[in-house]
Amino acid sequence: MSKTALIFPGQGSQYSGMGKEFADTFTVARHLFEEADDVLGFKLSELCFAGSDDDLKLTANTQPAILATSIAVLRVVQQETGLKADYVAGHSLGEFSALVCSGALSFADAVRTVRARGTFMQEAVPVGTGAMAAMLGIERDMLEEICCEAAEGDIVAPANFNSPGQIVIAGSTAAVARAIDIAKTRGFKKAMLLPVSAPFHCALMKPAADRLAVELDAISVRDISIPVVSNVEATANRDKERVRDLLVAQVCAPVLWEQSVVVLAAHGVARTVEIGPGKVLSGLVKRITKEITPINVENIATLKLLTA
Repeated sequence: MSKTALIFPGQGSQYSGMGKEFADTFTVARHLFEEADDVLGFKLSELCFAGSDDDLKLTANTQPAILATSIAVLRVVQQETGLKADYVAGHSLGEFSALVCSGALSFADAVRTVRARGTFMQEAVPVGTGAMAAMLGIERDMLEEICCEAAEGDIVAPANFNSPGQIVIAGSTAAVARAIDIAKTRGFKKAMLLPVSAPFHCALMKPAADRLAVELDAISVRDISIPVVSNVEATANRDKERVRDLLVAQVCAPVLWEQSVVVLAAHGVARTVEIGPGKVLSGLVKRITKEITPINVENIATLKLLTA
């Protein structure tokens, strides 16, 4: 019997207006946003529904905004369709959404924690001293070699294995620039800086990981009702005792998204439903495997396609 995985987006999927249609139409979504506002002590809902792009791009805002929108959409999907998942996964920040879906984290704890996580990640590296770049069409071994050559005592390493031929690197601004130059001299012309505010998922994030560990120690982790494919290992975790360590490790470790989707397919998943703003992950799933049909739900039109 074919299986379904729910997948949850990370940073970069945000846009002004996300979640508003659901909040206007469904009480369960409106209540979810009201809970987020109460927990955080400011109007996160207004940021999602009408915030400026600049405000939404601030990492400390982006993370709780995407998580709240994703869980609001999830609550509507559960209420309107009764959809059950066999596995869940999320890209970076999205792993917190997946853990809420699995029952391991309460929404209140998750939204409070990712607000702090975003702040910690932004403060870990002074603005301008870190960078990320998309390196297209370069195989993993070759890219790791380029990063080693470019480092020159600085940090630069693969940060996201998104899909075949799409790997993102992160590190100090100078080292990332050197890696781009080396890639281009070797014939890889599609290497470009990304408009991000910090170098996520590399060793420069160690101060953020240490601070996140303290936050996670203060919250309870409950039993996992749906296996969560973690970013760090790309394996299905069912052990609640491992959740904190995996979330802390994820801050500095590369996101193994391509490998995670391959694992889902190996477990018999034939459909992924991307829950939350955008359809970035659905596009990546298409490029990773032909064995899985991806769909996304972010508004009423896409919800209707799911229920059809």
